[in-house]
Amino acid sequence: MEPPAPTLSEITRVFGRIGLLSFGGPAAQIALMHRELVEDRPWLTEKQYLNALSFCMLLPGPEAMQLATYAGWRLHGTLGGLIAGLFFVVPGALVILALAALYATYGDIPLAEALFLGIKAAVIVIVAQALWRVSKKALSGRRAWALAIAAFLGLFVFALPFPLIVLGAGLIGAMTARGGGTSPPHAVPMARTLHTVLLWGAIWLVPLGALWLVAPGGTLAEIGLFFAKLAVVTFGGAYAVLAWMVQEVVQTHGWLTTAQMMDALGLAETTPGPLILVTEFVGFLAGAYEGGIALGVAAALVTLWVTFAPCFLWIFAGAPYVEWIATQPRLTGALSAITAAVVGVIANLSLWFALHVVFAEVRRVVAGPATLWLPEGATWQPDAVVLTGVAALLILWRKLDLILALPLMALAGLGWRFASGAL
Repeated sequence: MEPPAPTLSEITRVFGRIGLLSFGGPAAQIALMHRELVEDRPWLTEKQYLNALSFCMLLPGPEAMQLATYAGWRLHGTLGGLIAGLFFVVPGALVILALAALYATYGDIPLAEALFLGIKAAVIVIVAQALWRVSKKALSGRRAWALAIAAFLGLFVFALPFPLIVLGAGLIGAMTARGGGTSPPHAVPMARTLHTVLLWGAIWLVPLGALWLVAPGGTLAEIGLFFAKLAVVTFGGAYAVLAWMVQEVVQTHGWLTTAQMMDALGLAETTPGPLILVTEFVGFLAGAYEGGIALGVAAALVTLWVTFAPCFLWIFAGAPYVEWIATQPRLTGALSAITAAVVGVIANLSLWFALHVVFAEVRRVVAGPATLWLPEGATWQPDAVVLTGVAALLILWRKLDLILALPLMALAGLGWRFASGAL
């Protein structure tokens, strides 16, 4: 006999707790939800939880937030899903908004720059650690290694669009998968699924269309369109899409500098909620630098809307099919191939960040179809090298929690600049 379904007040309390404690990235967040929903409470079985996790990893967007939304939906329908998803995102979004406002106001003073020097060094280690962890799971054969290397070369050497990398890897995985799946379930009428897709598609895109009608080509419309596109290609988590986002935000749109992008990631690492909340920070700064704090707040809200509204679309439309999707070899093959390609994407991000932190000047060299980023050797920064070593000791050797490591690295950057007479 199944236990009684939790009430809405119980769901609100538990997912509010999860939202406040969801530090440490998707791995820690997924482990936290497993403890709260499977171990401590009989709300989901182990099989239900793992099937839902596999489904969410097939989707673009933050898998932990979508897993929370699915759990809420399974426990109390659409309203439960909305409560679970929103409580997972809102606490971190409020913190990021406050940090972005402080950064836009005080980010360029020497004291703030010294604090962020240590955080940037920690970001190099954090991304390298993510690369190691993902590669251990994803690179299990020659095909996986080939996809990872091809993805790295496609991004770092040939500047191919990130969506093309994801699409190509997914197609290769789907076409080379073996075995057949079961027939689609008939428990949910297709008309109801179509209605869900149209409803949530409208909730996601109609406000964006209204922005274009009111101010076509304006800052808010451009920000909304960019992050709406980003929302459909964020396979593999935030680290995987950051390299493409950095290139687009810095080189194509000129909204932020590479250093500011790294500051954004460092701040996002210290807050609860999905790491993809870094997009809110970027949207705020892009708006604030264009038209002041008020436009920054509006841009942050637009960014949040177009980033997270599609997460509810994917879950509410696909949730009734989770058990069936788990049996489809072509879908799981596509996921496996995309995960392998993500290793190359994160390797590109690691090298990009390291070059821009360790060297003051990095130049872009075009040679035929190839585009390389080469550092000016004479501009290497010893303070960045030393602080990166300190960050590696704290995070990799001492295994210090990021909640402690990042503030300590900020203080280390401050101490270095003070000792060297730069403050």
